[in-house]
Amino acid sequence: MKDMLVVGGGYVGLAAAVAVKQAAPHLDVEVIEAAPETVWKKDMRASAIIAAAVKMLEVFGIWEEIRGEAQPINRMIVTDSRTGDPVRPVFLTFDGEVENGEPFAYMIENAVMVGALRGACERLGVTIRHGLSATGFTTSDASVALSLSDGSTVETRLLVACDGVRSKLRDMAGIKTVNWDYGQSGIVATVDHERPHEGCAEEHFLPAGPFAILPLKGNRSSLVWTERTGDAERLVSADELILEEELERRFGHKLGALRATSERRAFPLGLTLARDFVAPRFALAGDAAHGIHPISGQGLNLGFKDVAALAETIVEADRLGLDFGSINILERYQTWRRFDTFRMGVTTDVLNRLFSNDVGPIRVMRDIGLGLVDRMPRLKSYFISQAAGTAAHGKPRLLSGEAI
Repeated sequence: MKDMLVVGGGYVGLAAAVAVKQAAPHLDVEVIEAAPETVWKKDMRASAIIAAAVKMLEVFGIWEEIRGEAQPINRMIVTDSRTGDPVRPVFLTFDGEVENGEPFAYMIENAVMVGALRGACERLGVTIRHGLSATGFTTSDASVALSLSDGSTVETRLLVACDGVRSKLRDMAGIKTVNWDYGQSGIVATVDHERPHEGCAEEHFLPAGPFAILPLKGNRSSLVWTERTGDAERLVSADELILEEELERRFGHKLGALRATSERRAFPLGLTLARDFVAPRFALAGDAAHGIHPISGQGLNLGFKDVAALAETIVEADRLGLDFGSINILERYQTWRRFDTFRMGVTTDVLNRLFSNDVGPIRVMRDIGLGLVDRMPRLKSYFISQAAGTAAHGKPRLLSGEAI
């Protein structure tokens, strides 16, 4: 029987396995991943990772491996305009440094991060099984029996679902969600440009939704481009000339000529919050527990916060000789994470509704608000420290760079 079984081999599932196995090497931890083994190498997406999550990767011993491929975000610019406006006034700027010359966030390509986490799993003795999906599970007082698509069954003391925002395991566990569709989709792509970005991230608030330009290594940027779903589908299927023309209308010309270099994909956007994060011998983490709008760039980081809290809950209970799969223990993890998740979900929802429109009075009010924040250095510093995760009190030890 396994001690912990993680379903979902993305960065959250792998990080959960590494965090627990590193702190408690005697525990038998396994990861089940539905995709074939090589699929992760083809993931062209990139994610923003905050300073607190970097500290966790340092404890894992993989940050130095990742750092060479990570692009620091040195500065952030926020504008509010219409797509056709010839000038985009800057209403808010943030310097990216939080402490000791370290930026508040880095941009990292998903394949780089997943590769490093997989390497850590291999070194620690965590088995990753590919090409298998969960078909059901039954819970007893002492264990969970998980049925897999190949007809086999695996028993474990704790089942952790990291299987995405449309989590099948969450549904099997009978956990309800609060969710709604924004009628928007996020187009994700990588572009090359002539001139260097100098580590500057930009978020343009446009009537259809935010258009984020996020720096990658070299003269490349990652785009998270929010459009109404019908328009997003049209743009994804458009030929290169039309796409690049639409990009230039939003991106501008300050970085020179643009060229899309990756597959472009559109993902439907909505808000999904699980009503419960745990059940007996069962826990949700990452997008399985919460799917939020990318307007704040916090999706991955919420998942890493889940990992740090869940791992600390499990390991401390195990050291005390307690049953870490029991609902009494798991409720500590739920209490730790649910409020922060709810707050971030509400914040992103309000921001998206406030900025994804072209209503004149609302535009004037939000631009005045952005301008006022820009003139208040202490308030800006507070926002940056919150975004970086460095100001939170009572945060898990891994997010402070401390081993469990």
